[in-house]
Amino acid sequence: MNIPRIGLGTFRLTGTQAIDSVRTGLELGYRHVDTAQIYGNEEEVGSGLRQSGIARDEVFVTTKVWTEHLAGDRLVPSLKESLRKLGLERLDLALIHWPAPGAAVPVAESMAALLEAREQGLTRAIGVSNFTIPLLREAIAAVGAGNIATNQVELHPFLQNRALAAFMREAAIYLTAYMPLAYGKVLADPVVQRIAAELNATPAQVALAWLMDKGYAVIPSSTRRDNLASNLAAPGLRLRPEDHAAIDALERGERLVNPDFSPLWD
Repeated sequence: MNIPRIGLGTFRLTGTQAIDSVRTGLELGYRHVDTAQIYGNEEEVGSGLRQSGIARDEVFVTTKVWTEHLAGDRLVPSLKESLRKLGLERLDLALIHWPAPGAAVPVAESMAALLEAREQGLTRAIGVSNFTIPLLREAIAAVGAGNIATNQVELHPFLQNRALAAFMREAAIYLTAYMPLAYGKVLADPVVQRIAAELNATPAQVALAWLMDKGYAVIPSSTRRDNLASNLAAPGLRLRPEDHAAIDALERGERLVNPDFSPLWD
């Protein structure tokens, strides 16, 4: 099962904004849509999917299970509710959104429930999000690396998560980078802007191409048609070795998503 390299993120999109972004994105050519139970927009994402007119089997749909549903007896029912809201019979990918705060639910219990959801046909693939190396080791011990399609983590030029990325590469677990433009901060970086000008590209295209060249999937979000279209062209941008080196040097450990229930980061 292949996760499309570029997807449409829907974090912070609600109401008609979420519907319009999904519909427009699919019309432009996106074939990967990412949502989550906690975003509160699964119904709107489903509406956007239907309004686009794109056949269901052409779109890769991901949702993420919130922490209050990680217990073994709650995870499957919560995914069934997500499917109801989305108006779908099956997901393409279901993820644990965050590890249980305070390890209240063992990783093995949640992973077993996620595997059961897949076996019941609720999702084609399963995975995790915001998992550290120790937590990934627990997940691998529970269900095997081959059953973990991805780990979705914050990753952008200012937070490159190199140790985690190396571990995942060794374990053959695909990395999906969320917040790939660092809430837009990357777009104002002089190095990224210089490279974009030299390549006749946008700063967003440069940052996204840099990530995809490393073998990661990316899920930027936007509400503007022009930006959606521009981001979708990023896979075609060819960065030079010196561009990669310059962006690699921007690492500064700047984590933007760090709620009080976060795990102990690598």
